[in-house]
Amino acid sequence: MARAGDAVGRWFAVVVLAAGALALAFPAVPSGWTPAVPWLLSVIMLGMGMTLRPVDFALISRRPWALLLGVAAQFTIMPLLGWGVAHLLGLPPVLAAGMVLVGAAPGGTASNVVVYLARGDTALSVAMTSVSTLLAPFLTPLLVLALVGRSLPVSGTALFTSIVQIVLVPVVAGLLLRLLLPRLVERCLDALPLVSVAGIAVVVAAVVAGSAGTLLEVGALLVVAVVLHNLGGFALGYAVGRLCRVPVASRRAISVEVGMQNSGLAAALATVHVGPAAALPAAIFSVWHNVSGSLLATWWSRRPVPDAAQVDVRAGVSRSADR
Repeated sequence: MARAGDAVGRWFAVVVLAAGALALAFPAVPSGWTPAVPWLLSVIMLGMGMTLRPVDFALISRRPWALLLGVAAQFTIMPLLGWGVAHLLGLPPVLAAGMVLVGAAPGGTASNVVVYLARGDTALSVAMTSVSTLLAPFLTPLLVLALVGRSLPVSGTALFTSIVQIVLVPVVAGLLLRLLLPRLVERCLDALPLVSVAGIAVVVAAVVAGSAGTLLEVGALLVVAVVLHNLGGFALGYAVGRLCRVPVASRRAISVEVGMQNSGLAAALATVHVGPAAALPAAIFSVWHNVSGSLLATWWSRRPVPDAAQVDVRAGVSRSADR
């Protein structure tokens, strides 16, 4: 099971890309899966919670500055960058809303693996993912309302309720299960990558099938927008870390955490609260950021870290799929 999970994690982008291509070619069946999207994300977030331990939050007291800097960068750079890129390229309002939703989503757990492979500060990466996920019910609705609330009728209260149901409750439930039934949870950990990848593949298939016409019409432009959003997040995240003089390993962690988002959550929220077309940026982002993250990790892994801030991998890093 562990070997299968590792293999699926390595080929995650290919699996998701294949799911999207099949849905585009044969949209009739997966278009009916849309109501299941929030439930699939809840299962994935439960799995994420099961990989967490109280020690993951210890960094808050040991190095609060780096953690606060990274989380602040994530919730400012990505939403504003998504909004800016969408308007720069003249995307329709519904797709612009999808770009903002991707930017306002918390970090995805695939980023933890990328940071480790990039010889970055893995502990900081895990802490950023955990804290941003817990803050998402409050910050994501506020950011979406501030940036697209005037152009589209989005309810902040409904967004808050959905994120609590899809993210907060399952993550806390998973964390409690890890504390109360550690042996049972340990037996399940090897299967979590398979569950996550399968869930995200179904989410992407449902989104693509439900908006196949829109994707065929603006596909190339939307891909450019997503690529610029992701690469801009990597670059600006690293620049913030460098400007604030954090160690190089921490800069790499902040860069990856800012650039890689929980696109599965963004797709679920867009599908429920805006429309299937608004979930297209998240579906494309889900594929692309795993490709770009892998390439970035490969490049950084060959460049030495000139400080002692690199943190060894821990058990939670084996989580290989983002939502």
